[in-house]
Amino acid sequence: MHAASAQMEDLLRTLAPQVLGAVIRRFRDFSASEDAVQEALIAAAEQWPRLGVPQEPRAWLIQVAARRLSDQVRAETARRRREELVVSLVPPEEQLALALDEDETAGRDDTLVLLFMCCHPALSTASAIALTLRAVGGLTTAEIARAFLVPEATMAQRISRAKQRIQDSGVPFQMPTAEEGTRRLGTVLHVLYLIFSEGYTASFGSELRRGDLSGEALRLTRLLYGLLPEDGEVAGLLALMLLTDARRAARTGPSGELIPLEEQDRRLWNAAEIAEGIALVTATLSRGAVGPYPLQAAIAAVHDEAPCTEATDWPQIVALYEVLMGFSDNPMVTLNHAIAVAMVQGPQAGLHLLKRLDADARLAEHHRLDAVRAHLLERAGERDAAIAHYLKASQRTTSLPERDYLLVRAARLRDTGA
Repeated sequence: MHAASAQMEDLLRTLAPQVLGAVIRRFRDFSASEDAVQEALIAAAEQWPRLGVPQEPRAWLIQVAARRLSDQVRAETARRRREELVVSLVPPEEQLALALDEDETAGRDDTLVLLFMCCHPALSTASAIALTLRAVGGLTTAEIARAFLVPEATMAQRISRAKQRIQDSGVPFQMPTAEEGTRRLGTVLHVLYLIFSEGYTASFGSELRRGDLSGEALRLTRLLYGLLPEDGEVAGLLALMLLTDARRAARTGPSGELIPLEEQDRRLWNAAEIAEGIALVTATLSRGAVGPYPLQAAIAAVHDEAPCTEATDWPQIVALYEVLMGFSDNPMVTLNHAIAVAMVQGPQAGLHLLKRLDADARLAEHHRLDAVRAHLLERAGERDAAIAHYLKASQRTTSLPERDYLLVRAARLRDTGA
């Protein structure tokens, strides 16, 4: 029963952005469409377990959402202005007949169009990311607020304003032109990577990962790569996702506990994803496309090709991170560079590099900085300081598996006196 419920939830989460895209394409009203789709999802969650999943679940959801939206517009006089807008935008024949159009019957997936619309230049990058995570990624407003470290009310206002800006811009629901698409591509890739990262390592909650999010980000990036196969950054991002996702099965133990990279059973890594990712990044770099995503994919490839941590080509990873740092001032890149340097030159060298991050407001209070410092202090033999930073990191993380892992590391260090 629990498995069936989980499958139902996965199905609805997968279909939600596709249904939202189809309803927006028809009614052109972002907020109203989102409300209607939410009602359709609730109806499905109530009816499908009793009556069975319909033969065309996506079409069922689109029809229910469309009917709810039309009923709502007609029934509520207080929303007469929106009714007039909807009526003016929908062709007369569609107002009378709610049957699916040919595209919907054929299973047209509007998710990619929805993704580009959420990354409209009228929005700030932060608003575009928040709206995409809401509309395409399926995260709740509370989840997005936690990811951005802002109050939920603040995030709700930000998302509401973003939807209104899109509504006011009058942007058509269609893929942008080549020129417009190029302008939005950087934001789109950034958003896809954030969704993947949140799915691969959930920032909060009882599960280490959310496969629905990482899987959806991978699917969308594949779609984008299909449209832009010659773009080095798109290919690099797809390779990075594949090479990272390949380690998924080895990252958790039987109870869902976190297993760090150096302790993973590499026989569990997905060889097919590694082969595909390496082929992709090799072809990309050979064309001279040396941007942030191909570089990160190259680093992931070096890890995936190594039989164990000790046999990893750490000097090459250090060199790749130093090139990567030239593209942007990203504190997470600086942090990972310090780890790689410590593997080559020893923990004291890594600890020295971490000092520059203490003054960086973007990372100074982040649990990863404490966790990395604890690990390097442990390697340097500074037991008490390592325990203190493991405990500090455990208090700052909102992920239960990460918290438990850090507490276990501190307890083992204290008990063994190592």
